[in-house]
Amino acid sequence: MIDKLHYISQQPKNGTHLSAIRAALDAGCKWIQLRVKDQPKDIILQHAVEAIKLCDKYGARLIVNDHPEIALKAGAHGLHVGLQDMPIQQARQVVGTNLIIGGTANTFEHVQQRAAEGADYIGLGPYRFTTTKQKLSPILGIGGYRDIMHKMRLARIKTPVIAIGGITLADVPLIMQTGVYGVALSGAISYAADAGQVVTEIYDQLNQPSFNEA
Repeated sequence: MIDKLHYISQQPKNGTHLSAIRAALDAGCKWIQLRVKDQPKDIILQHAVEAIKLCDKYGARLIVNDHPEIALKAGAHGLHVGLQDMPIQQARQVVGTNLIIGGTANTFEHVQQRAAEGADYIGLGPYRFTTTKQKLSPILGIGGYRDIMHKMRLARIKTPVIAIGGITLADVPLIMQTGVYGVALSGAISYAADAGQVVTEIYDQLNQPSFNEA
């Protein structure tokens, strides 16, 4: 089961990816994506091994960004691949059939590609500008989500869509009205004055019956 709230790790100024993940878990997040950029693979593997220990302790799932071999070695629950990474079918050959695999999309054509590749979920974005991601794709905004979700319904593509990219707590109700399955956040949780309250409020929004029926 894909969780409706994905936390994307980022390294805070006075901490590490692991300290940020621990704080997100303490706040109530149940789906963590380890997203470490510009580091050697052995360092990313160390992060992943420690992150899976934390997630197991909290009953959460760990998704590793970009690196199928690391996801497999660390015992992660899944893998997320970007548009510039290997195709999902190729990643599936590395990690096997038991791991969840998600893929990034920015356009309806990308969504079609990810669905055809057999993605378990699609990370669609960015919603707005974000400094978390390098080589940012064109901004979708609420209109972009409405258009793509409408096209998905017409094409009968049912792969769960996770909205991502600069999303805040205040954005969640409007984004969910487009018919997406859930949202991914990073800074809105990491830099919140009360992360636990933010996570609780996000889950309350995500579980509104009207959104579940969209």
